[in-house]
Amino acid sequence: MTESASLYMTHPRIMVLGVQPGTPPFRIVEIDGEVIGEARTITDVLLAAAAFGITVHDLDDPDVVRWVGGDTPSAPTPSTSPQPSSGRTTTSPATTS
Repeated sequence: MTESASLYMTHPRIMVLGVQPGTPPFRIVEIDGEVIGEARTITDVLLAAAAFGITVHDLDDPDVVRWVGGDTPSAPTPSTSPQPSSGRTTTSPATTS
């Protein structure tokens, strides 16, 4: 069982912290251990990386970006769009007299 002895921890240059309350909500972005600003969209994260000379090909790559306190990047901010319904409708049967 040598797997636990060789645990690999990545240290990506980009860290996107958890969602912060605000209007609209945002995430704090750190690059090389320094807070560089806030991101409200995925584009904000990519633009911040580009400003520091970092090309991001895969936002899900833990060697490149660490997402703290939330999902990886469908959106850095919580979704405010309504959830799709299950597709079922409930109707009461028609009564005949």
